Amino acid sequence: MNAYKILNLKNDPENAAVSDFAENALRTRFKESIYDKFKEAVFRYELVQDGDSVCCCISGGKDSMLLAKLFQMFRKENEIDFKLDFLIMDPGYSPLNRQMIEHNAAILSIPAKIFETDIFSSVFNVNKNPCYLCARMRRGHLYKNAGNLDCNKIALGHHFDDIIETTLMGMVYGGQIQTMMPKLHSTNFPGMELIRPLYLVNESDIIAWRDHCGLKFIQCACRFTEKASQCEEEENISKRKEIKSLIAELNERDPNVRANIFNSTENVNLDKVMLYKDNRSERYFLDGFDLPDETY
Repeated sequence: MNAYKILNLKNDPENAAVSDFAENALRTRFKESIYDKFKEAVFRYELVQDGDSVCCCISGGKDSMLLAKLFQMFRKENEIDFKLDFLIMDPGYSPLNRQMIEHNAAILSIPAKIFETDIFSSVFNVNKNPCYLCARMRRGHLYKNAGNLDCNKIALGHHFDDIIETTLMGMVYGGQIQTMMPKLHSTNFPGMELIRPLYLVNESDIIAWRDHCGLKFIQCACRFTEKASQCEEEENISKRKEIKSLIAELNERDPNVRANIFNSTENVNLDKVMLYKDNRSERYFLDGFDLPDETY
């Protein structure tokens, strides 16, 4: 089992003031746009239920830090009886990024546990698919340590914009129609689920909350962006930026575009799809095409 560093949340009046201000903003100014949408996702997709033990994973960016604060608030309300842990994994951050993550957790009064790995060092000199390997290793460490804490769910900070961008990226660059799901069963860690409680929260509202509270979070801690411009992660970032710009441009013409992309994943007409498949089978539109309607 990894040794965890427990953040020392000293009784600092300045930190308490920042934490109270950030929480109050989520209960007032950003209640409808952030907190209510967080709760809507939790209940609509049954992300958290009585008896669950949730591990809220904090990467240090704005999304995961907000998620931690929302979970902290939600737990206080006792609408659902569940256990909550906050976990920060250090895959090899620079001292500056590590310091900033700990600082932000402290001023937001998040009692996080921190564990260290050598993931960045392990994959830094890997030439073939280093980013894929890094992502798999980070996810594996998170699942393993969530299990060490007796958690059955890990919560990540993917938001509404991540969902629609991933959906469109799959079509444009991947030639497939699929989306980022609000929750998933873990393949390699039986009994563990991944949940995304920010599923309905717009990134623009997260940025507005961050700026309103005067908070600053790490942007990108990946060491590969310092190493090579041909890194596939950088290519993926470039593609995502293109899709983000495209969605923004289309949404200026029609303000329903973003919602329509999201809603399209819930309005799939299988009779109008060439081929669809699940984990068990696939079906081509010609299969049974000449059969009577009642048998097709």
